[in-house]
Amino acid sequence: MFDATTSALRRPASGWLRAMPWCDGAGRFSAFKLIALILLCVPAAMIAVRYADGALGPRAINAALHEIGNWTLRLMLLSLAVRPARTLLQWPRLMQLRRMVGVTAFVYAAAHLLLYMADEAFDLQKVASEIVLRIYLTIGFVALLVLTAMAVTSTDGMARRLGGRRWRLLHQLVYGAALLSVIHFFMQTKVTVDEPWIMAGLFAWLMAWRAAVWRARSGLPDWLPAAFAVGAGIATALGESVYYWIKLGVSPGMVLAANLDSAAGSRPAWVVAAICLGFAMAGIVRNRLPQRS
Repeated sequence: MFDATTSALRRPASGWLRAMPWCDGAGRFSAFKLIALILLCVPAAMIAVRYADGALGPRAINAALHEIGNWTLRLMLLSLAVRPARTLLQWPRLMQLRRMVGVTAFVYAAAHLLLYMADEAFDLQKVASEIVLRIYLTIGFVALLVLTAMAVTSTDGMARRLGGRRWRLLHQLVYGAALLSVIHFFMQTKVTVDEPWIMAGLFAWLMAWRAAVWRARSGLPDWLPAAFAVGAGIATALGESVYYWIKLGVSPGMVLAANLDSAAGSRPAWVVAAICLGFAMAGIVRNRLPQRS
């Protein structure tokens, strides 16, 4: 019985089953993709459970829409990190997850808008006017439109209809959508901007890596992603200091000094540098291991 079940799972699926997210490119069931799909759904499930338990506070819908929005940006950056991870870790199978992560980011973004509509009691006229009049909502909505276009055209069939060049050009808009989402995150955050700065620093590292790959005629030297990690951390610290100087009039030197004060906790610059440097070091270690035959 076990052998029969295993054999059935290894056979390519037929019809619409081939399009299921837990099937690989050949239409076979993939435990790897199923586990990834479950993990991508965990944040939304946890938010839903907390909402049902009344753990999101008196404005539960508003709290849920902000948390879903934060996860949307995290998933967008995760989708952008798939290719660097595949290259640095020499793990081609990761590319099977890029479409899944991107479409999941769209689903979270759509849920973010839906929760905003619910928070406004589904007053669609008010929702539309707010999106037009409030620049941070306009920016977020444009990012959602880009994600929608990418999700709709994410299938192999749409890629064939559009043609490879047009499809690639369309999907390169994800970089602009991610940047707009980072700006939206900054503008809608009313208390601490630590996480927006972390997201901005990670986005900067991802873009620096892509720019270097685009310019390079061969593979990148091992040290370059690590250098980018240090640079992203420094850029985050400088950007944060300028931000507080412009917005609150705080001396940039004080903000920079806070990054060296252990009592100030883990500052965004250090978090960015640690994540990116860990990523780069994992690539260096993988490159030193024997190549798979």
